[in-house]
Amino acid sequence: MESLSQSGLEEKLEKLELLMRIGTALSAERSKDRLIEMILLEAKALCNADGGTLYLRADDTLRFAILRTDSLGTALGGSTGKPVDLPPLPLHDPLTGQPNRSNVATYAALLKQSVNIPDAYEMSTEFDFSGTKAFDERNDYRSKSFLTVPLVNNDGTVIGVLQLLNAKDPDSGEVVPFRADHQRVVESLASQAGIALDNQLLLDGQRELLESFIQMIAAAIDAKSPYTGGHCERVPILTEMLVRAACDDQDGPFREFSLSDEEWYELRIAAWLHDCGKVTTPVHVMDKATKLETIFDRIAVVRARFAVLERDARVAMLETVLAGTPRADAEAAFEAQKATLREELAFLESANIGSEFLPDASRARIAEIGARVYVENGQERPLLSADEVYNLQIQRGTLTAEERLVINGHMVQTVKMLERLPFPANLRRVPEYAGGHHEKMDGGGYPKGIYAGDMSIPARIMAIADVFEALTAQDRPYKKGKTLSEAMRIMAFMKRDNHLDPELFDLFVRSGVYREYGHKYLPEELIDEVDEASLLAVTPKPFTVPPEEQRKRRFLEFLPEYMDATVAGEIPAAR
Repeated sequence: MESLSQSGLEEKLEKLELLMRIGTALSAERSKDRLIEMILLEAKALCNADGGTLYLRADDTLRFAILRTDSLGTALGGSTGKPVDLPPLPLHDPLTGQPNRSNVATYAALLKQSVNIPDAYEMSTEFDFSGTKAFDERNDYRSKSFLTVPLVNNDGTVIGVLQLLNAKDPDSGEVVPFRADHQRVVESLASQAGIALDNQLLLDGQRELLESFIQMIAAAIDAKSPYTGGHCERVPILTEMLVRAACDDQDGPFREFSLSDEEWYELRIAAWLHDCGKVTTPVHVMDKATKLETIFDRIAVVRARFAVLERDARVAMLETVLAGTPRADAEAAFEAQKATLREELAFLESANIGSEFLPDASRARIAEIGARVYVENGQERPLLSADEVYNLQIQRGTLTAEERLVINGHMVQTVKMLERLPFPANLRRVPEYAGGHHEKMDGGGYPKGIYAGDMSIPARIMAIADVFEALTAQDRPYKKGKTLSEAMRIMAFMKRDNHLDPELFDLFVRSGVYREYGHKYLPEELIDEVDEASLLAVTPKPFTVPPEEQRKRRFLEFLPEYMDATVAGEIPAAR
């Protein structure tokens, strides 16, 4: 008797130590799939059970989360990547609303009680095992003993059910009923598991809420402008594709680069937030399709002034006829003057579009036209205001220098907004990742002018994703989307000029990420042949890196031009 008591005590101590180890492991696990797998496998091991199922509560049902049957080689759910393709168990009848107590798992959940069934084939009609018996017949199996335990959280709410199948005698291997002491141990494990699982579900719920909120902000930014819709959604996709290529680059310059699950999460959050500062950018600047556009395109006002000039010229012509000038001569002079006015208007309309570089001679002509006068309400006024002349004289694109600062200033706002948020430790690099995609390798970027060696790989990857998406986008007012070859050729020039990381750009080419993205997200007419060899042959220009102390200061402040009112969305008056 003494030896038996000693043996029993040792077994209990062993079970207690095992429970303590399991409890520690459960509290440390951060993956829901691995957590539910650990709960089931450890419970099976405690009772030497052949199989088991863990259900998670979803609304008014129990959903199969993981299923194991060792003797049949069945392993579904958890970390297997194979879903359990079985319908959920309703807790209540959908028609009558009556509780479903015919199934042992739903019974345990509804009554918050453990159910220990020695032999399902010798049970009365209390539970419906018809489905189980049909399964047994198809698979030459016998589901005999069951131990079903509810998983309850701190609030007393059932969040799942743990069900073990066919306890086995460790010596003979025969299926036996679950022992009472095994039931107590499993109930103890279920108590710890319920709390650990509930904590994980709460964390997952908070993450899902945060991601949904962030995606809502990104969608609002995309919706703010009909011309950049989808940019905030597409950049994260392209970023993840290139990061995955870097992680897979086992023989190249990124063989030491990898991301943990938490770092992947951090990257996704940063990618979705990379343009959050655009919420402060005025729409009429962000969507400025022509040089004279503000809330509306002011070229319409210019046309009206030219119409006034043409009207006045006609009136003047008629007055000269009345004064005795031959009509044919007066009309010929008027037609010549009208042709000049219409040609000048066409010239201004063309300059307003901003699709081509504007040479100095054209800028001088705009100033000359603008200096002319027309009469409005009896008063002489310049044909073009100083602000209109200033905007029409833009040499490239449609933005003035001040407006360009406002557009670029969204990065200042992005960094400021994100740095105000109390990110937890696992998200502490979100501001750096999201705020660095307009920096350049040679320190010539913005808003801080950081150099390549001081930028993280994810931030440099996001820069490539942002540029490629912008070049190939179909929804910009000022340009058409580039073909793959055009976009990659432009990016090769940016590689040469140290705007983009050369090694990451080469990886972008070699891995085929650009083409994979193109086939998924670009129209057929933009997919063309790309001379990859010529892209890889481009060599970056050498540049000088300043001392470390000077580079460190760049992290602490924005460039001087981004320290004034322009970064707040205020456009200074024209010079």
